[in-house]
Amino acid sequence: MKMLSLLIRLICRINLILGHVFSWFSLGIVLVCFTVVVMRYFFSSGSVWMQDLYVWLNGMMFMGIAGFTLLQNGHVRVDIFYRPAGIRRKALVDMIGAIVFIAPFLYIISVYSFPYVQRSWRFMEGSANFGGMQGLYVVKSFILVFVAVVALQALAMVMRSILILSNNEALVPESYRYKEGG
Repeated sequence: MKMLSLLIRLICRINLILGHVFSWFSLGIVLVCFTVVVMRYFFSSGSVWMQDLYVWLNGMMFMGIAGFTLLQNGHVRVDIFYRPAGIRRKALVDMIGAIVFIAPFLYIISVYSFPYVQRSWRFMEGSANFGGMQGLYVVKSFILVFVAVVALQALAMVMRSILILSNNEALVPESYRYKEGG
């Protein structure tokens, strides 16, 4: 059971670090978008690759922080019954949710996106826009990053549930424990 606790800590740490790193993309998005607007309206000039850049940064940021968002309970969930529930019931709901909903969803995404990403790498795909950025294959690879980080965090949810349901709640990392009323 201590090994589960260690794995939970490791997974949560990875997603915490990725969340902090990819959150900086939002600053890049704002700066690039601001530059594009200033160039267009004040200098009557445009840059297609810069327009590609802020859209691509946005996609990479949201796919890269999906595991972090799951760690923070930031994904949409119907909380009518979950919020007032006790710790054991929350653990059971999280375990069932991860196995019944998240796992099949990630499986479908990975099965359908892997050939899509593979094809993009094979052609070294770039922007469809004339004068756009090269390297669209890197952005498309973030679909698989999304699958990996959410799968890892879902695994951490299941392991946390196992610890709680086996009366080993003390082994759940402090930062990943259920909070009262939420």
